[in-house]
Amino acid sequence: MKVVLQRVKNARVTVDGEVTGAIDHGLLLLVGFKEGDTEEDLRYLADKAVHLRIFEDESGKMNHSLLDVKGAILSVSQFTLYGDCRKGRRPNFMRSAKPEVAEPLYRRFNEILRSYGVPVETGIFGAMMEVSFTNDGPVTFILESKEAS
Repeated sequence: MKVVLQRVKNARVTVDGEVTGAIDHGLLLLVGFKEGDTEEDLRYLADKAVHLRIFEDESGKMNHSLLDVKGAILSVSQFTLYGDCRKGRRPNFMRSAKPEVAEPLYRRFNEILRSYGVPVETGIFGAMMEVSFTNDGPVTFILESKEAS
């Protein structure tokens, strides 16, 4: 499992001209799944996302977590995170989980995030989405549940 985590001032996702999720302050999570991802992976990355100390304290140091600043999450499924671009000119998506595997994982991941008391907005799994945001910093991290192979 892989998450591109961005600290944002605001973010929203639109599908067919309608906003399906929007937040003011918090994290934009682009979430991708690969074959073999488990509940343990979901729990590990959910815990990491809500506890990662990437929000500034009064001294301007990254000492606060999403929970500390009472931020929200916009979670967007991102099939292309496991696209392999090393060979040729067209990405290979063989490592990406199939939709029938990835969708329940995505729904469960969002449930786990909500269990921390964090407001979680989402896009629509499998839809063509437009994501807009204002990156705060910019602060962006790539989180993985297992060592990259």
